Amino acid sequence: MTMNIATAIKFQHVIDPEDCARCGSCEMECERGAISHDERNYVVDPAKCETCLKCLAVCSTGSIDCWLPVQPGNEFSLAEQLAWDALPQQPAHAADAAVQKTFSSAAAVIADAVLHAAPISAAPPQVNLFSAHAPAVATVVESWRPTSGNDIRHIVLDFGDQVFPVLEGQTIGILTPGGDADGRPHAMRAYSVASARDGEHAGGNTVALTVKRIVENYAGEPVRGVCSNYLCDMGVGERVQVVGPYGQSFLAPNAPGTKILMICTGTGIAPMRGMIERRCRHPVNEGDDLFLFYGARSPADMPYYDDLIKLPPRRLDLNLAFSRLPSRTREYVQDLLLRRAALVMDLLRDEQCYIYLCGVRGMEAAVMQACAEICGMYDTDWSALETQLRAQRRLHIETY
Repeated sequence: MTMNIATAIKFQHVIDPEDCARCGSCEMECERGAISHDERNYVVDPAKCETCLKCLAVCSTGSIDCWLPVQPGNEFSLAEQLAWDALPQQPAHAADAAVQKTFSSAAAVIADAVLHAAPISAAPPQVNLFSAHAPAVATVVESWRPTSGNDIRHIVLDFGDQVFPVLEGQTIGILTPGGDADGRPHAMRAYSVASARDGEHAGGNTVALTVKRIVENYAGEPVRGVCSNYLCDMGVGERVQVVGPYGQSFLAPNAPGTKILMICTGTGIAPMRGMIERRCRHPVNEGDDLFLFYGARSPADMPYYDDLIKLPPRRLDLNLAFSRLPSRTREYVQDLLLRRAALVMDLLRDEQCYIYLCGVRGMEAAVMQACAEICGMYDTDWSALETQLRAQRRLHIETY
């Protein structure tokens, strides 16, 4: 349903097609089945949406936090939303001062719901500084493979004299030139920042990305990812249009005494790499504060494997799972968590520890189940603890 703001005006929940990363997180999070998509757009069914706001917390770009004024009974249909390349022009009544004032109060509640997930000590993020209509332009200064197996590229973008501030855990959007078969511009694609806030190399105005070249879908069918192939094919010196930055919740704590438990697979390492880089350069503790549980098919398929294993154990407690090693039983991140149940339980209970999960959606369920099993070993109710973790801003999940 829509959000009632005034007798003659409602604010309909929609998704901004220009900022949407098409990751599917909102659709998977919506328990009412109000969010769906076609090959182009994600849309919200006004007849099913109950304005629970759960989808706001999982959206990396903020495109889900969009509310258009409509007259009751005259909401935008799914067919209309699916046809959008941009949001429709605001109707005249949207400028009404009384309506705007009322909606501003409602928007503040919505914003608080999103920001509530960020740690209290996290640095304030800046978002939506550049749009598709006025993007930043960055130059590729590095492009190399952090694996010897999967075709993954570590790409460093230099923004020159443009102000493009990002924090670890935020995302940026890439605009691919050209259009689809129907002549419509390619949709923006969002990528997690894989570098610290002070750049790939301390002091530079750069941002790193970890990009996997998409050549097939999850079913194994041939599919050529438009943006991933565009980025992976770019050479040093080429220029790319960037929008954002995005993200207000998947942010790391800054306070001394805080710890970070990171759980990820594949290119889900990107935001974790940024957090690790930040604390290695600017430690808030003497050590024993970073814990990484990381999974891939093999060391050859694991981005940054060589760099991670070189870090001293006191700087990074590293736990690696490989699912396709010859003559070895398949192992996943949830297996590592169970193996170190005592440590994980201590970290879950430690109110100074913040937990971050990033990777494919299927991993999330497996990790949550492992946490439930670990809690069962120590006579702890996982459901109650998970609720407490979210209320304390300690649990952060970004899956796709």
